[in-house]
Amino acid sequence: MFVFLYTTCIACYHAAIRALAPFHAKAAAWVDGRKNLWKQIDAFERGEGRLAWFHVASLGEFEQGLPLIELTREREPGTRIVVTFFSPSGHEARARHASIDAAFYLPPESRRNARRFLRAIRPDVVVFVKYEFWYHYLHALRDAGVPTYLLSARFRPGQPFFRPWGALHRRMLGFFEKILVQDDASARLLRSVGATRVEVTGDTRFDRVLTIAGQARAIDRVERFRGDAPLVVCGSTWPADERVLSRCIRARGETCRWVIVPHEVDEERVRALVARLGEGVARFSDEVIDETTCRVLIIDRVGLLSSAYRYATVAYIGGGFGRGIHNTLEAATYGIPVLFGPAYRKFGEAVEMTRRGCAFPVRDAARLEQKMRELLDNPALAARAGKEAGMFVRENAGAADRAFNAIFRET
Repeated sequence: MFVFLYTTCIACYHAAIRALAPFHAKAAAWVDGRKNLWKQIDAFERGEGRLAWFHVASLGEFEQGLPLIELTREREPGTRIVVTFFSPSGHEARARHASIDAAFYLPPESRRNARRFLRAIRPDVVVFVKYEFWYHYLHALRDAGVPTYLLSARFRPGQPFFRPWGALHRRMLGFFEKILVQDDASARLLRSVGATRVEVTGDTRFDRVLTIAGQARAIDRVERFRGDAPLVVCGSTWPADERVLSRCIRARGETCRWVIVPHEVDEERVRALVARLGEGVARFSDEVIDETTCRVLIIDRVGLLSSAYRYATVAYIGGGFGRGIHNTLEAATYGIPVLFGPAYRKFGEAVEMTRRGCAFPVRDAARLEQKMRELLDNPALAARAGKEAGMFVRENAGAADRAFNAIFRET
């Protein structure tokens, strides 16, 4: 009964995406990306060597899996690597990454599609990243005897696995050869429902942000814009964040500079942000910027945020006045304190950084102004918090190596 209901819900979900496609850009990209999908998969030349299949939901999960993918490429050069994506954002951004041999959209979840996909690529080992649970794929892998692992997972009590009606989800846990989790709390939760093949290996995002920081590029325009003033870099912001930030920017006056990198940088979105902030605002794409009068720089290009953090005195991470904050570690790795809105408690690294005094949640504009004043007017305090942030990232590195040993030394 549970499988029937699950399959029916998935079919309805797929139908809804197709119905929305003419009216919704992301739904259209999901549908368009799967056109001729089986033709692409069937044309893939698998070869006779070992093949590892990594599955991720989107760009964030790909970045989380990338340290292990790169380590596999380095230590197992003869192993071919295939990555599947559920969403267009990940596939479009990373399908041609140098560390992978092939990338596909995941064929829509069904028993038939799962079996057909496995016949096409014949994986020797499979890694699902973080929150990906597809019953028919996992069941087909179990039936085929392919060892399957869950990487950098984190579990919370409210999830279906730990609810009375979550029998199907608990069954999926049993399909994994081993579940590699971020923390001890997740391991305890899993064991409480009978999942025993669990190992705490940590969060591979720590490895990833350290790598990104090591590859950061100079952004001359941001460096010139900052000058000798304190700089606040606000990353992955949404309109709810910007309403709070705009008040703080006005309150700080000319005492510091601000770089804002919206989560979405389409023209309409950026124009609305410029209008909200008023005078003294420039866009990164402007041919000329008057650094003497400009106090806010909006980066209206993708791919620069992680490098922009290197110039910051303080970072503000967007999303906390909505569904949840974005990547705090990407800023913390540079040894700077981070601030964010109140929706952060589902993110273990943010909770721990708050406990250690290197991250500061703010519930409203007044609290943001107060905390900015404390950090920007007291360089020693900001430096201590930033040092703690950098230490936190470095102390938690190494998850990719532990995961590699747990997976590839056993298969």
